[in-house]
Amino acid sequence: MTDNATLGRTYLQLLEGRDWDAWTALLDEDVVYDMPQTRELITGRERFLEFNQTYPGEWHLTAKTVIADEERVVVWFDWSMGEESGESQTFLEVSDGRITRVTDFWPEAYEPPERAVPVERY
Repeated sequence: MTDNATLGRTYLQLLEGRDWDAWTALLDEDVVYDMPQTRELITGRERFLEFNQTYPGEWHLTAKTVIADEERVVVWFDWSMGEESGESQTFLEVSDGRITRVTDFWPEAYEPPERAVPVERY
């Protein structure tokens, strides 16, 4: 797959569809999965597959925006699990058409501090 934007969309669609064979075919054998907020790291396609297959709950993912260049893909997506939902970002590193590194950011909403300058909240 030469179009990394398509690769990013496909990655998320196959993950959402639980099409494990097609999903793992996108991954390098030594793929690294990193979650900086929890400081968790998974190395290897089989361990990353097991992590996703056994993740608790009925989760769903929908891509909003995909940005890519020759070596990287950013996927901004909506997620839901039960009554909870939010937005997250996945950063993919690509080499020879395979995903070699996945970094997920799962930000949580919070109340911002008071500002000296007025801002509009949504």
